[in-house]
Amino acid sequence: MNVIGYVIAIIILAIIVVFTAKGIKIVPESRVYVIERLGKYSQGLQSGLSFINPFFDRVAKVISLKEQVVDFPPQPVITKDNATMQIDTIVYFQITDPKLYTYGVERPLAAIENLTATTLRNIIGDMTVDQTLTSRDTINTAMRAELDEATDPWGIKVNRVELKSILPPEDIRVAMEKEMKAEREKRANILEAQAKKESAILVAEGNKQAAILNAEAEKETAIKRAEGQAQAILAIQKAQAESLRVLSEADPSQKVLTLKGLEAFQKVADGKATKIIIPTELSGLASLATSFAELNQKVELKKE
Repeated sequence: MNVIGYVIAIIILAIIVVFTAKGIKIVPESRVYVIERLGKYSQGLQSGLSFINPFFDRVAKVISLKEQVVDFPPQPVITKDNATMQIDTIVYFQITDPKLYTYGVERPLAAIENLTATTLRNIIGDMTVDQTLTSRDTINTAMRAELDEATDPWGIKVNRVELKSILPPEDIRVAMEKEMKAEREKRANILEAQAKKESAILVAEGNKQAAILNAEAEKETAIKRAEGQAQAILAIQKAQAESLRVLSEADPSQKVLTLKGLEAFQKVADGKATKIIIPTELSGLASLATSFAELNQKVELKKE
């Protein structure tokens, strides 16, 4: 009897331990356990140690509160000018209300994907191809606002929407490549023309500077030449003045003065003048010149 009682007690104790263990829940960080009691929502267990009724409560769903990223496949979209484009979108969202996320919508990710596709078609339908290709930020902002408002009843907050890729039709891509090539060639021609223009300007500036420097050099040369001539004339004048001063101080005789006058007359006679007026003071120069000539002849005879 005692053995049977021990066995029953052990079995009861084991059952109690099992059910107690089932009632203990340790929730990881950034997770929420949605608890249902008898099929009805009861509570959401936050991170940490929690206890539930192991007989009537169960974990209906485990929800992550981290930001999630979903890359949806490319969607065909028709633009305002009737061009079909393939657009690949990425949605960044976060669950803010685990209860609404669990009971608000069936298959939330599929709902977000379909909502993204319809919203994208509505936005792109009012844009041309060029506007679509150049308005990524505008499209991202508009989609984020509409998706965030639409998913709010589902306990989901859309943080960001990005257009991963935009693929226009083949003929449009070919036309765009030709346009880009022509634009690059145009920029290259403009740059080449600007380079030639700048080169011509630099050459002209160099020639201008060279001409200015040559003119300044010629100016300096002329100034130096004029200064040299002035100094030479001044030196001659000073020499002549000094000669007159020395001659005056020596108190020359009448014959010396007459000889000097004859030398001056000789210089005058060597010029290009056709008429020479002889002053009366030099009337006796003829006899003096004859005397010098005779004296010169006697000196030459002695040398022979």
